Amino acid sequence: MNTPNALMQSARSEISGFEGRLTAPGDPGYDDARAVYNAMIDRRPGLIATCADSGDVAKVVSFAADHELLLAVRGGGHNGAGLGTCDEGVVLDLSRLKGIEVDPGARTARVGGGCTWGEVDAATGEHGLATPSGIISTTGVGGLTLGGGLGHLTRKCGLTIDNVLEAEVVLASGERVRASADENPDLFWAIRGGGGNFGAVTSFLFRLHEVGPIVGGPTFWAVEQGAEVLSAYRDFLPNAPRELSGFFAFASVPPAPPFPDELHLRKVCGVVWCYSGNPEDAAEAMAPLLEVLPEPLLHGPQEMPLPALQSAFDPVYPAGDQWYWRADFVKEIPDDAVQAHAKFGAEMPTWQSTMHLYPIDGAAHDVGPSDTAWVYRDALWGSVFAGVDHDPSNAEAIRRWCVDYFEALHPYSAGGAYVNMMMDEGQDRVRASYGANYDRLAQIKAKYDPGNLFRVNQNIQPQA
Repeated sequence: MNTPNALMQSARSEISGFEGRLTAPGDPGYDDARAVYNAMIDRRPGLIATCADSGDVAKVVSFAADHELLLAVRGGGHNGAGLGTCDEGVVLDLSRLKGIEVDPGARTARVGGGCTWGEVDAATGEHGLATPSGIISTTGVGGLTLGGGLGHLTRKCGLTIDNVLEAEVVLASGERVRASADENPDLFWAIRGGGGNFGAVTSFLFRLHEVGPIVGGPTFWAVEQGAEVLSAYRDFLPNAPRELSGFFAFASVPPAPPFPDELHLRKVCGVVWCYSGNPEDAAEAMAPLLEVLPEPLLHGPQEMPLPALQSAFDPVYPAGDQWYWRADFVKEIPDDAVQAHAKFGAEMPTWQSTMHLYPIDGAAHDVGPSDTAWVYRDALWGSVFAGVDHDPSNAEAIRRWCVDYFEALHPYSAGGAYVNMMMDEGQDRVRASYGANYDRLAQIKAKYDPGNLFRVNQNIQPQA
């Protein structure tokens, strides 16, 4: 099987009863099928297997294992490092696994591994319910969840993994199993933060929370006020009520409504708010920060359904842009770090480039560092430095800014990072991101995937 045609022929003859679609180089639609969210990633798989159900997933996993083929699992395709695809090997595409079953009485949702968060928000929002997710609704459920899940509801409801009740997993052996507190509890522990290292997850069962209308939107100040705003923010937010979340950002104002024309493309710093309590209390919750800072350029929070805020960034960051990002966990932001942030925030190379500090306190701190694979339960923020632009000629400029920014701030970090926002940065970086939990994860990896079939990820190597 040294050629793509041979790989396709072998797959068609050996994967009997496959209900989905097999696509190889030269087939109609191959380029569309291999495309991922980050256009900086340009890989050419030997076979793309778009599965119709969990049975298809099991067949493809077994086929890849039997032939010792490189296997990448793709849900939403948003991974910045391109870890949902590969060259020459097999891409296991889950995008057709779209089932969503909401049980309003039990406050649960069973969600297919190929769903996006926008699809989940639409289904749960009909009942005034939600589970924590990210900030871009086109993100895939599987990738975000397995890496932990940071977003607007983290302070009130915890990480996404804190709301996973069970999962259906296809193991490297092709066996389909359930992972929960009662069935395969070691696997259940590992997949909550351990990424895609342990199998292909075909469905999740999530706990839902009552979330009515929220008050959300940005408050922007001039980028030159970055140090002043960040200093006040770092002191304010950890002491704010859990219902109030707000991530700090350096950004440029999008050149479109509802933003005023005079602010379009202006570099700013600010906070993107989400107040998930009684909307009438939102202004009072935000007031202690606003009262100590100068008048903002724009104060835009308003009452809206949560899905409206969850999808607000979708037009700003469509698929097909160039992306390069780095990340870190942060326990404190000393004055020297504030000054470094202010410097690099003012030097954003393109209007889509940005830096975010996502809060990780509140309900996320109710879970212990060894209760799930996510070890940084004492971090207060997850930082991400993202260089973004549509033009490939700017790829080096956005990468350089991102790396320089990261390297300047990394000395002030907790050491590891949110694995969903890492590039391919080496094994030491993966170990640092799992800390004291890495050895236990390596033991579980050796049990469920001793041959490291699932290695196109932030890889946890099986313990020898």
